[in-house]
Amino acid sequence: MKVHEVIDYLHSLAPNEYQEEYDNSGLLVGSYSDLISGVLVSLDVTEAVLEEAQSLGCNLIISHHPIIFSGLKRLTGSNYVQRIVQKAIKSDMNLFAIHTNLDNVYTHGVNTNIAKLLGLTQVEILRPKANMTDRVGAGVVGHITATSEREFLQLLKEKMQVSCIKHTDLRGQDISKVAICGGSGQFLLQDAIAQQADIYISSDFKYHEYFDADGQIIIADIGHYESEQFTTHMLCEILTEKFSNFAAHYSKVNTNPVHYLF
Repeated sequence: MKVHEVIDYLHSLAPNEYQEEYDNSGLLVGSYSDLISGVLVSLDVTEAVLEEAQSLGCNLIISHHPIIFSGLKRLTGSNYVQRIVQKAIKSDMNLFAIHTNLDNVYTHGVNTNIAKLLGLTQVEILRPKANMTDRVGAGVVGHITATSEREFLQLLKEKMQVSCIKHTDLRGQDISKVAICGGSGQFLLQDAIAQQADIYISSDFKYHEYFDADGQIIIADIGHYESEQFTTHMLCEILTEKFSNFAAHYSKVNTNPVHYLF
């Protein structure tokens, strides 16, 4: 099986044209015509992930975050991006990213997957893309049986396997409507408020942006890596169900660059 066959299938689920304008999803290093020896799925591509793929005999790494996000003007090995690209080329490793196009689809989407993990029902796209007939867009919003705020936060902590949650003031009301955006989601806060969600689960809020909750919603910041960590399992399951002629692995490397001291 060739690289393009896997890419074509993933793009049938999350078309590349669904990615945001700033994004850089797709095949970033390698050749569409290469024969696949194995696939490693990871949230990020790091040097440790590259080594892991080589040790497993994989020559295709599928990551959520693109290792090349902005233009590369030189390849001198002066930073980790350049080193990874150089090593990938030297070892005939294919690097493919499926980023905001996977965020923006409903079925098999990053945010829909989080909603499923939390047991939400009646899940819909939070901010639909304009001029799209399918359910495509940023974030999701759904319902859950009315639960106290602290009980829901504990559920969130357990289901998303996070050690801590940063959140705004509790409002003294049950949680029954939940908005979600994996990764950096401050840009959808007003959409969550407009949808009358009780809580908005996302990450990467800056200090002053927490004030924007303004008593209308609870912001629950669970961390960027933490909010998207199960994307690798989802992608690996998708590949395993579709293809049987190569091994698909999800990375055991924790690529989270943020650490906590407790």
